[in-house]
Amino acid sequence: MAIASMTITSERERVIDFSKPFMSLGISIMIKKPVKQKPGVFSFLNPLSKEIWVCVIFSYIGVSIVLFIVSRFSPYEWRLLSYTHEESHHHGLHHPAGAPPPTLLANDFSILNSLWFSLGAFMQQGCDISPRSISGRIVGSVWWFFTLILISSYTANLAAFLTVERMVAPINSPEDLASQTEVQYGTLYHGSTWDFFRKSQITLYSKMWEFMNSRSHVFVRTYDEGIRRVRTSKGKYALLIESPKNDYINEREPCDTMKVGRNLDAKGFGVATPLGSPLREVVNLAVLSLIETGELAKLKNRWWYDRTECKHGDKDASRNELSLSNVAGIFYILIGGLILAMAVALLEFCYKSHSEATRAKIPLSDAMKAKARLTIGGREFDNTRKRETLFQYYSSGNAINQQESDQLHSNTHTQV
Repeated sequence: MAIASMTITSERERVIDFSKPFMSLGISIMIKKPVKQKPGVFSFLNPLSKEIWVCVIFSYIGVSIVLFIVSRFSPYEWRLLSYTHEESHHHGLHHPAGAPPPTLLANDFSILNSLWFSLGAFMQQGCDISPRSISGRIVGSVWWFFTLILISSYTANLAAFLTVERMVAPINSPEDLASQTEVQYGTLYHGSTWDFFRKSQITLYSKMWEFMNSRSHVFVRTYDEGIRRVRTSKGKYALLIESPKNDYINEREPCDTMKVGRNLDAKGFGVATPLGSPLREVVNLAVLSLIETGELAKLKNRWWYDRTECKHGDKDASRNELSLSNVAGIFYILIGGLILAMAVALLEFCYKSHSEATRAKIPLSDAMKAKARLTIGGREFDNTRKRETLFQYYSSGNAINQQESDQLHSNTHTQV
């Protein structure tokens, strides 16, 4: 009878009998632990993935454009400004002598001011202008909520990235290993793992076998030789080894190896007995009993992990960057809010156009065309009748904040 790290295979089963597997395992990848990297000068970008940063930039531009559009369509964002003779001369507005001073239709949210408002909100600094219409306030509200969640998530993750030295492994999966040639890999010559790759019909494993078979020097005669090669290769060699052996070595000094990726297959270790030996049934019952009582699991924890010679304090300190899927919800809320704001702005525009058409007794289409022309570009009005009609249309918007109707913002790029 033989008790060892002997994998149950069909070829071995032809000449000896195996008991029930007393340990499940699979082929795993052993590499040398990478050197810890200190935070770089741009490590403040690490808490969020590149996809999130790109989406934030596009969101900022999109919010600014939507805010500009809804502010143009909503009558509550427009203000009538009457200049004195001195002010009109100062601003280069010429009008005939004796005529009333020109009246301007002004909107605080030009494209530059919209960009500035969005940037101020994103930086948590605020701005000297704020939307007065319902649609504009919807845009501002969803953008504030978006920046609140994003900045809170960023701040919570930032400290770990600036204080923890991170280990970046060059290989993280069998696919990574097979898709490159810089890190060579091999296994025990004529072992069960070697035989597995030689016979495998799976595309990934066949590709790995072709790589190893074309470089015979990657195979090793003993596991100790392979482990020494991993430790002395400076990260340029990976050993394909059974997972129990991999886990055990990783818990022993000098603690410079690690297991990466998933197991490549599933198999087990069994107790070998002679063909037809009555010991097989006795061993089977004993193995099943030890599994059911949890004794085998206790033994593995005792010899593999409880008596570890390595420290694992860094595992708790490590952090992963937030991916787009982690914060996708706030992007959905932002998009929904922008759509709602545009719908409200359109309703405000239609309602005011209908009110003006009813009051002036003109077709609704003519009123909407006139208001659309005013929305697209604020124009100078120096005709008394036009000023009165326009003031009647936009008086409800000015009623929101009458004091703001009397003067331009001196430190903003006001759209005229």
